[in-house]
Amino acid sequence: MKKLTFFAAMLLSAWMFQACGGGNTGAKHEDSVDSAQAVNKEVAPVDKESSDFAVKAADGGMMEVELGKLAQEKGQNQQVKDFGALLVKDHSKANEELKTLAANKNITLPDSVSNDKSDHIRDMSKLTGKDFDKHFIDMMVQDHTKDIDMFEKASTNLTDPDLKTFAGNTLPTLRGHLDVAKGIQSSMTRK
Repeated sequence: MKKLTFFAAMLLSAWMFQACGGGNTGAKHEDSVDSAQAVNKEVAPVDKESSDFAVKAADGGMMEVELGKLAQEKGQNQQVKDFGALLVKDHSKANEELKTLAANKNITLPDSVSNDKSDHIRDMSKLTGKDFDKHFIDMMVQDHTKDIDMFEKASTNLTDPDLKTFAGNTLPTLRGHLDVAKGIQSSMTRK
């Protein structure tokens, strides 16, 4: 019985070797590895709306990090400085998460802030003291209000499930930022 099992296993192995192209076909091992890697890299294309959301979210996230750094440097009000640090921490984390997600979906994200946002950052860097603080906080309230709207729509409307989840998971952080910005804005108006 053992001989019969051994013989059947050998026949099965030989058949599998032949069926899998194990014979001398002239193909190199490297060719099949390259071919497999190419297949693994093929990802179903993401729809335009999902891709556009990822690009806009990346641009906005990078801007928040840059403005957060600027607030830490130029802010006069300690709340503004602390909020800047929070923005850098939270948006850097979200940006990294988005980069990984986009790479897995073959979405090319911008590697720097768009020109209009860059111009705005440069203009803000010329402000000082209370002028900077007021402009920064007013902008953060406006910007986070727009971001929340964009992320809410994305969390319900996007067809890509991973980007939809990313949008939904990021919303609480954005809402928290808006609440903090509104609180600072309110305390600055009372002074």
